Amino acid sequence: MAMALSETEQQERLGGVPGWAIEDGALARTFTFPSFVVAFGFMASAAIVAEKMNHHPEWSNVYNRVTVRLVTHDVGGISDLDFELAARMSELAARANDS
Repeated sequence: MAMALSETEQQERLGGVPGWAIEDGALARTFTFPSFVVAFGFMASAAIVAEKMNHHPEWSNVYNRVTVRLVTHDVGGISDLDFELAARMSELAARANDS
């Protein structure tokens, strides 16, 4: 079972996920892509990863931007799962932007 990380632990972990920030109790980031199609493809790829992890993001898409908020609702805060999914999403976004 996941456990909520302390604020100190969250700050320490942020270095491992460049571009992400703690905002209103969630791990957050906005990704920008060359087009809507690339942004949507990123979301489809990230959805498969999230489903396998059984850890689902709060997110929205407007044209070429995808805004993501990660929080583990079961523990009432940010957990290791959020940082793991953030890292995976960053990798997927980098691949999407390279293609």
